[in-house]
Amino acid sequence: MSLWTSLEPASATVDPGSSTRVRLRLRNTGDVVDEYRFEPVGPIAPWTTVEPPMLRLYPGTTGTVDLTFAPPRTPDATAGPNPYAVRITPTEHPEAVTVPEGNLTITPFTELRAELVPPTVKGRFRGRPKLAIDNLGNTKLTASVSGSDNGDQLAYDLHPGNVQIEPGRAAFVNATLKPRRIIWFGPKEQRPYRLTVQRSGLKPEPVDGTYIQRGFLPRWLATLFGTLMALAVTFALIWFNYKPHVGSLAQEQTVEAGVSSIAPSPSTTPTPPPAPTETPAAAPAADPTTEAAGNGGGGGGATATVTAKPKQDTAATAVNRLAADDPSGRHICYRSYVQGSGWQKPVCDGTMSGTVGKNVPIKAINLAVYGVQGSAANWFHYDSQSTNGQGTWYPNWTAIIADGKDNYIGSTKAADPYIEGFAFNVGSGQSCSSAKVRDHDWGDQWCKGARSDNNALDFVGTLDNTLWLEAFKLTVTP
Repeated sequence: MSLWTSLEPASATVDPGSSTRVRLRLRNTGDVVDEYRFEPVGPIAPWTTVEPPMLRLYPGTTGTVDLTFAPPRTPDATAGPNPYAVRITPTEHPEAVTVPEGNLTITPFTELRAELVPPTVKGRFRGRPKLAIDNLGNTKLTASVSGSDNGDQLAYDLHPGNVQIEPGRAAFVNATLKPRRIIWFGPKEQRPYRLTVQRSGLKPEPVDGTYIQRGFLPRWLATLFGTLMALAVTFALIWFNYKPHVGSLAQEQTVEAGVSSIAPSPSTTPTPPPAPTETPAAAPAADPTTEAAGNGGGGGGATATVTAKPKQDTAATAVNRLAADDPSGRHICYRSYVQGSGWQKPVCDGTMSGTVGKNVPIKAINLAVYGVQGSAANWFHYDSQSTNGQGTWYPNWTAIIADGKDNYIGSTKAADPYIEGFAFNVGSGQSCSSAKVRDHDWGDQWCKGARSDNNALDFVGTLDNTLWLEAFKLTVTP
């Protein structure tokens, strides 16, 4: 060994977000001029810089280099002692590597971020928001959660009431808000509330939200019931108290035997109208009509017209129209069931379905393909019982739905969860997609092969349980 080294000091302390400096002193104890290269190693090497990175020493001379440590203020900067080392490689004898070691103590810091998802909930008897707590510090976070509001109008059920979160991780608290007074009639009322995250010895972290309580019966329905009751009472009074006066205006007339003063009129027998004919919805025909005509003296006719409700336009009807114009092509059509708005009209071949900028999720998806040997799909939905911050898959894929037929995933029921993402595949060609997720820009387009290609599938959306799918675009290619 032809090199002597010393770290001054051997142990140092630094706060995350700031920096500290350690001096490395070395002496060339050999008999030739040598040049030394310096390289930091160990877990804190990404935050370590060496200045200068190379140093040339004559025999018997001493030189110094500065090691600067600048850990970031993030959970990655683990609190406590962190060993470090510097690899010194001489140019003349590269096999004679020297590695002096030291110790850097990173001080702890605590920082958290709390958010209500969603910030506003609605209900008649309860509301169920979630409180997301992120530990942005570099030590384990222990905290308790409580709820409060002005006037003590709400009761709070929080699970769990206490959380322990590792650095860089998040926890979710399920909150149930119950109003202490039920609104039987009248308009909805806003009830602001606050969930507080309390850490031992530190300032509480409040998060504000709003619970909108709806009336059990809306005001217009109460007014309608009152009006109908008044009309019923009035009708009953008129029915039982009104007695119409009936008098006869007939007069006796003397008729001589065998003589009639009035010529007999022809007898008229009305013919009952035929029953209406029900026309199947699939048969294109004129509006069904029912005619009734009397025979005899009058000969007049009456016509009743019944208009059938138009059939809803689905993804299958849209893709079959494209197939009729382009029988040799490949096509995919789709539509979205948007929360609060219902089914949208189907779009095809890369056109956007869903909404952008309205912050509302998609509840269900209807898709149909042509020229790709059918499709199969599954959906990834919100999970209120999640412990890992992600949603969950629906248990089963759909069957392989043939070309030109409707394929459905998700649910339009109000109580069922919304879609965070979905996967689908085709029997031939490629499937391509891009997605717009809540609070994110449009993602890149991704393409996957056919179903036989190691069971390839194209995933659209996100796995994050705090986000949801807002819009998407789909195409199929050869």
